[in-house]
Amino acid sequence: MFIKQLSVFLENRKGRLDEVLTILKNHDINIISASLADSSEFGLLRLLVNDTEKAKMVLKESGFMAKTNDIIAIVIPHKVGSLVEVLSLIDKADINIEYMYGLSTESDGAAIAIKTSDLDATVRALESIHPKYYTQEEMR
Repeated sequence: MFIKQLSVFLENRKGRLDEVLTILKNHDINIISASLADSSEFGLLRLLVNDTEKAKMVLKESGFMAKTNDIIAIVIPHKVGSLVEVLSLIDKADINIEYMYGLSTESDGAAIAIKTSDLDATVRALESIHPKYYTQEEMR
C-alpha cells in the first residue's frame, strides 16, 4: 500500500536539475511524478520513479545526496470538495500532513502523493472512503 519516494537534495544553481534528470534518463529510469521545492541555497526534488533503489544508487554514485521514504499515493475523485474530504479524515485522526503533491490526472480522478506523520494511521483514517491506492508495482 505504501510506495517508495526518492528525495534528492540539490544545490540551488543552474544545471543541477538537468544533471539529475539526465542521469536517470541514461540509466533507463522513468519519472512518474516530480515535485521540486526550493530555498535560496538548496532544492528538494521528490520523485516517484519506476525503480527507486536503482535511481538512488546511480544518483549517489554521481555525487548526489538521495534517500527513500514511504508515502501513500491515492486517487481522489474529480468533484468539488473531494480533496478536503480526504484531508479532513486525516485531520480528524490527529495526523499531521508533512507534505503532498499532485501526480497526474485520470479521467475519473486526480492522484496525490501524501506523506504524513503516521502512514498506517492515515490508511485507517481513510478506510471509510475506500480509496484507490497505488502500489509500488503500478509505479514501474
